Amino acid sequence: MPFLSAWLEQRLPVRALRDFLAHKQVPARQHAIWYYFGGAALFLYLVQVATGVLLLLYYRPAPESAFESVRFIVAHVPFGWLIRSVHAWAANLMVATVFGHLFSVFFLKAYRSPRELTWMSGCLLLALTMAFGFSGYLLPWNELAFFATKVGTDIVGAAPLVGDTIRFVLRGGEDVTGATLTRFFGFHVALLPLVTTLLLLGHLLLVQVHGVSEPIGGATRGRRIPFYPHFMLRELIVWLGMLAVLVGLATFLPWELGHKADPFAPAPQGIRPEWYFTFMSQTLKYLPPTILGFEGEHVGILAFGVIAVLLFVAPLLDRRAGRGVPSPLVSAAGAVLLVFMLAMTLLAYVKPY
Repeated sequence: MPFLSAWLEQRLPVRALRDFLAHKQVPARQHAIWYYFGGAALFLYLVQVATGVLLLLYYRPAPESAFESVRFIVAHVPFGWLIRSVHAWAANLMVATVFGHLFSVFFLKAYRSPRELTWMSGCLLLALTMAFGFSGYLLPWNELAFFATKVGTDIVGAAPLVGDTIRFVLRGGEDVTGATLTRFFGFHVALLPLVTTLLLLGHLLLVQVHGVSEPIGGATRGRRIPFYPHFMLRELIVWLGMLAVLVGLATFLPWELGHKADPFAPAPQGIRPEWYFTFMSQTLKYLPPTILGFEGEHVGILAFGVIAVLLFVAPLLDRRAGRGVPSPLVSAAGAVLLVFMLAMTLLAYVKPY
């Protein structure tokens, strides 16, 4: 197709892109597996967008029709059950891969200069990913999602000073109602995709500008492999593996729809938010009613906020990594945080009450 190639060359920077890919290289190191978490998260986001658009063709965001529309998708739309299950599983795996990507970057000190903005944009993308999960969980309007959303917004409401206001804005009132469903739908399909896509493009641009970080003092320092075709083919294999996992989970462990939400029914025993929020809810359960004269929940939420801020500005605080020197104290703090999150999440399922 020489004519088509020449036609595109005159109108698009095809040659510049080809030259860029030909010269772009990726460091080769013993921890190379961690390079693929970012690409896996990107792939899962694309899956979310594609399956979400298909679900939008049939979904109706109203309390009297949301559950029925999802049930119609699952029961009557050809392969609707598969699309919904892939969407739900991809959402959970996306949260897990973004967490894995963030902590791998943290422990490998890939946030050091000049990649501070890359790290900060990644932290914001993690927050948006969790917001996607939180807003999308309510949309089927089933029993578990309804009461889990009440628990989740109650956690937000425990924030000092602004908690009640944020909870009111999220719910569209004092309680979880149809107004909450409408707002969450708007967040999930309009606001969050727009902000996430723009931030993701900026994040990817920063990665291209600064390149992939090399390990501090690694034995493989200086060794590189071509991005195209070597690394790209490996990334493609990871994407195909993720797709196989998604289809396998959706086929053999389809996402349950449950029962339609009844706002007047009592909450099921042991209700909890989604797994990526349970470390917070479980921590709040263990706090005493008052701490130093302040409400225990307020202190807990404030502590989580401080930890999030410290994580966000970690490249500015970790001066040793900026000089190319390992920083064991910062790594130990990150390890403690990771172990704490895993322990609280596990306790939420082992000892839910």
